Amino acid sequence: MSSWWVLAIGFLAQGFFSARTLVQWILSEKARKVLSPTVFWVLSVAGSWLLCLYGWLRQDFAIVLGQFFSYYVYLYNLRLKGAMKRVPLIVRGLLLLTPVAAILFAVNDAPAFIDNFFRNEDIPLWLLVFGSFGQILFTLRFIYQMWYSSRRGESVLPPTFWLISLTGSLCICTYGVIRLDPVLILGQSFGLVAYIRNLMIGYKSRFRKSE
Repeated sequence: MSSWWVLAIGFLAQGFFSARTLVQWILSEKARKVLSPTVFWVLSVAGSWLLCLYGWLRQDFAIVLGQFFSYYVYLYNLRLKGAMKRVPLIVRGLLLLTPVAAILFAVNDAPAFIDNFFRNEDIPLWLLVFGSFGQILFTLRFIYQMWYSSRRGESVLPPTFWLISLTGSLCICTYGVIRLDPVLILGQSFGLVAYIRNLMIGYKSRFRKSE
């Protein structure tokens, strides 16, 4: 089990993710359609940065992998929202370069990185592959969302996004149970409810438009 301060970082990260989901859910309920508010992406960046740090401290490659890709998707959506223009240039630079700095740090001592993340006795290879698959699937929702939004020229959360979210979340939650990771279990359990509800809101919204 990780020390309390490592778990605190993980729970804080999931707190940001839960907050983004809750805000997006409430605003969508009020609008009676699925929304993509700016605050959703702001909280996503904060949560992703912290969860990546948590995964690094836990020496859990699956967690780091998932956050590494989705992090830039969050920043892309903030750019689509025009929010990045309001961020000071030095902060923007730090946000963009943080993952690059992590890669350079890992490459600088590649043997130690491989031993810690791929030969970890706490995570068998089959479990690492399963967890990484769940994280990749979970990340694909944002790759799809970015592609969908770029075609429309605005930040949108389409129905397929929530379907992929639901499937990926189930995989990560299972991985968390096997790993006895309370951060992953708690975070994904809350998300499952929100993903199902967003699918219901999206369906009702399309039904009203077809009437």
